Amino acid sequence: MSELLMGWKRTHLCAEPAIESVGQEEVLMGWVARRRDLGALIFVDLRDRSGIMQIVFDQGDLSAEDFARAEHIRNEFCIAVKGQIVKRDPETVNEKLATGYIELRVSEFKLLSKSETPPFYIEDDVNVQEMLRLKHRYLDLRRPEMQETLRLRHRLAKATRDYFDENGFMEIETPMLGKSTPEGARDYLVPSRVHPGAFYALPQSPQLYKQLLMVSGMDRYFQIVKCFRDEDLRADRQPEFTQIDVEMSFVDIDDVLSINEGLIKRLFKEGIGADIKLPLKRLTYKEAMARFGSDKPDTRFGLELCDISDIAKGCGFQVFSGAVEKGGSVRAINAKGCVEKFARREIDALVDFVKIYRAKGMAWISVTNEGLKSPITKFLTEDETNAILSRLNAEIGDILFFIADSDDIVFDSLGNLRLELAKKLDLIPEGTFDLLWVTEFPLLEWDAENKRFSAKHHPFTSPMDEDIPLLDTDPGKARAKAYDIVLNGTEIGGGSIRIHSVELQEKMLGVLGFSKERAWQSFGFLMEAFKFGPPPHGGIAYGLDRLTMLLGNRTSIRDTIAFPKIQNAACPLTDAPGEVEAKQLRELHINVRN
Repeated sequence: MSELLMGWKRTHLCAEPAIESVGQEEVLMGWVARRRDLGALIFVDLRDRSGIMQIVFDQGDLSAEDFARAEHIRNEFCIAVKGQIVKRDPETVNEKLATGYIELRVSEFKLLSKSETPPFYIEDDVNVQEMLRLKHRYLDLRRPEMQETLRLRHRLAKATRDYFDENGFMEIETPMLGKSTPEGARDYLVPSRVHPGAFYALPQSPQLYKQLLMVSGMDRYFQIVKCFRDEDLRADRQPEFTQIDVEMSFVDIDDVLSINEGLIKRLFKEGIGADIKLPLKRLTYKEAMARFGSDKPDTRFGLELCDISDIAKGCGFQVFSGAVEKGGSVRAINAKGCVEKFARREIDALVDFVKIYRAKGMAWISVTNEGLKSPITKFLTEDETNAILSRLNAEIGDILFFIADSDDIVFDSLGNLRLELAKKLDLIPEGTFDLLWVTEFPLLEWDAENKRFSAKHHPFTSPMDEDIPLLDTDPGKARAKAYDIVLNGTEIGGGSIRIHSVELQEKMLGVLGFSKERAWQSFGFLMEAFKFGPPPHGGIAYGLDRLTMLLGNRTSIRDTIAFPKIQNAACPLTDAPGEVEAKQLRELHINVRN
């Protein structure tokens, strides 16, 4: 024990004593959050991770020497106090604090350490650049909202472990040092000292290992695991992140979704006290794209997409008819009752907005008491116009927005326009949680740059049984036994039923451009295992950082990680990554070229 604390033992955290504690002697320890010097009385808000207790230094209760020392206490000094819990005077009660009806009158105190003036106030909603907060993260983490976010993360992790343990899962660690395999994002590589010129890769996920655990007969596995991806960052992405990783044997899609719905219900209840109704909604990928223009739709509001391609085909407006002739589509959104809310300059701003998503432009029709206002109706016959209005259920006061292009551009543009309109029109209800599954994703997507197919999820995802023949005839039409779980328009987890056949895995890798030799060179250890009675299996992985961000109502996953990286994957606190000594490089057989 520190000599400073000799004979002292903390009795409670600062916010633990309650009205029932009045009359008791307590020892509290923490940081000075605020001090008010009234001469013969000094009031201090003492803070620790539990909250705040008001403590009172009364000149009449302390020796002259102790009171003189108390006068020199400043913000963020670390102190220990001993004294009696008393009721506050009625006029000083603070109902906003859990301890607002009581205070501690100090009889003794110890100064444990001093603090320089912090570079920013240790308080919620602090108005300071994030870089400064991250540079002094140990101070930023003293702020109550940051501590509450990490408490939420702790509750989610604990609830996960409890739930899976109760349902027969085993938590099994998988290696951090593995083999670099050519799928997914760029690997972080670790040079080997004992194998000159060879490298380990940090795991992008435990995907292959957890499949091997299913071959091993572990049956039900989970892990809360660090993963690493060397890719560009954004608000909800970090080079190192944490997954809740799950795999199950002898299951189909319904089995995986059912057990995971139970997990989600538990996480919401124990994390934030919210009750989630089960079963969750399900949308196929095709339906999600057709209705919302997104494979992670926010269904808390309407503004659904409407396909008018059949009406536009052959119409006099070449932008519409030409898109359909080229295999694309024409789709629209009806912003009901919004004619008066969008002046022409605001419509023009929305046209510029959709161009961000590769749309060449956007057509529109305003339905007013004076008739239709639009630059495109002159190209349409009366029957075509009436058919469009009828399809979109248009009424006086509505404004209709149209995109005509290839399907991917139409969906991307209108899907994002839908979200932009919802924000502008304040259509998104606060404090609601909308969860759903999206299923039957495409197995593959076309990589135009490399002129080949790539896996929509990963190369180990199983095709739908009835679509397996399409791998030989029309791979782009094959659907996957894949599923994502979406919360308020954000994907929080995704998974699939896996391939467990050597022949099908070879075929899948062949479609992705792997020769048989390269496939076995890269993934031979997995396919070799598949020769020995692999069970059907599938699983899912959640982003714990992202889930904490959404449930904690934070805007960035950096706020959910104790010591995160910034946009260039650097750590402002420790200055990582950094150079190393030449001796270390020689031991690793590495020559750095400037």
